[in-house]
Amino acid sequence: MSHTAHFFTRLAREPGVLVTVDGTQGSVPREAGAWMAVFADTVAGTVGGGHLEFDAIAQARQMLPAAVLGAAAAQVRRYALGPSLGQCCGGVVHLRFEAVSAADLPALRQRLFQHTRPVALFGGGHVGKALVRLLGALPFDVHWIDSRDEIFPAEVPANVRCEHSDPVQAAVASLAAGSQVMIMSFSHAEDLDVVAACLKRQRERGDLSTIGLIGSKSKWAAFRHRLEARGFQADDLAQVTCPIGVPGITGKEPEVIAVAVAAQLLLTTPEG
Repeated sequence: MSHTAHFFTRLAREPGVLVTVDGTQGSVPREAGAWMAVFADTVAGTVGGGHLEFDAIAQARQMLPAAVLGAAAAQVRRYALGPSLGQCCGGVVHLRFEAVSAADLPALRQRLFQHTRPVALFGGGHVGKALVRLLGALPFDVHWIDSRDEIFPAEVPANVRCEHSDPVQAAVASLAAGSQVMIMSFSHAEDLDVVAACLKRQRERGDLSTIGLIGSKSKWAAFRHRLEARGFQADDLAQVTCPIGVPGITGKEPEVIAVAVAAQLLLTTPEG
């Protein structure tokens, strides 16, 4: 279970304290917006580890009794990461402490995912499932699409939403702007239709960050000919990455492919 899912599951049952990096100066371990949730006997997420986090957890737990009563006021505390905390970063971190409860869940879902990158994943096969498990713990907002409604697991990470779309390429029109699209459906015919729909959207809006297609160089050579027959030109086809995944990772196991693809997604700077 991802730390976000752990947080949401626990918060549905009991109040906690959300600790957020409110601002930073100089060299610090985490960026503004990073967060952790503190409960009486567990912590989800991280604001950077070390003595900073140790002190922040202690401060949050001091707030917990008032949080349970709904009487804890939010506060911001300044931490200098120098000799006093024994951390060599040398910067300054401002941490915001706020009591949260189940009533805050809808707002928290929107707030905690507002800075995540949108990823559209077409395909719920072995690689798709392995990739979703990885992305569930990474800073992505995942839109998972398949033409087979029964393919999705009963539970998915909190940052993943599933969509049954038949025909599958119909979902391309509603993808979030800036999406990094990864295509790995159960059939080459569906893959081709999704690629074509993405290229059509690029012609009309040009707002997809990347288009990645699982497969070999020979698969892409065949797809190029078929896409050219549909009227797409060289500059259209240049927007597609195939094969996908960081070069040099050669394993064929679904989990290995998923790691290579997740690494490539992290390396890619969305154009948005």
